[in-house]
Amino acid sequence: MQLNQIFKMEFINAGLEAKNKDEVLAELVNVIIEGGLKLNSSSIIDILKQRENLGSTGIGEGVAIPHGKISNLNDIVVAFGRSEKGIAYDSLDGKPVHLFFLLLAPENSAGQHLKILAKISKMLKDVYFRNKLIAAKSRDELYQICLLYTSPSPRDRTRSRMPSSA
Repeated sequence: MQLNQIFKMEFINAGLEAKNKDEVLAELVNVIIEGGLKLNSSSIIDILKQRENLGSTGIGEGVAIPHGKISNLNDIVVAFGRSEKGIAYDSLDGKPVHLFFLLLAPENSAGQHLKILAKISKMLKDVYFRNKLIAAKSRDELYQICLLYTSPSPRDRTRSRMPSSA
C-alpha cells in the first residue's frame, strides 16, 4: 500500500490551535472524525496517550508522528496537522513541534503499520520537504506537497525541486 493511496485532504488541518500535547492529539483525532470516520474519539485519544507514555513520538526537527492501533478500524488512516507557532511536545530535541503526521492502524496490521511509519519518517528527514510544508499557504497546497512526496516515482519529487522558468 502506497502512502498516497491513504492520504486524504479531509484529514489535513493547516492551522492547529492546540497549545500542548493533549490538545494537539485531540485536534488531530477530531480532523479524522470530521473527515468522515465513525470512531470513538476519546478511546483513540486514550490509545495515543498510552503510546506517548512509552516515549514521545516527537522525533525532533519540529516533527511528531503520533500513532496507535485501533481495534475497530479497517484500514490505515493518516492525518496531518501544522502549527505555525509550534507546540511543546516533549520532543527528543526539546524543540516545539510544527508538523504532525497522525497514523492510526488496525490492531492486526503490524507489518503495514510499520512500513507506513517508516515512509513518513523518511519523508520528514528531508529538510526541503519540511520547509515546503511550513511555507505552504493553504490546506490544498499542503495536500499537493504531500501527494508529490508520497508519489512512488522519485523523478516526480526531483522535478518539483527544479526552479520553474518565468
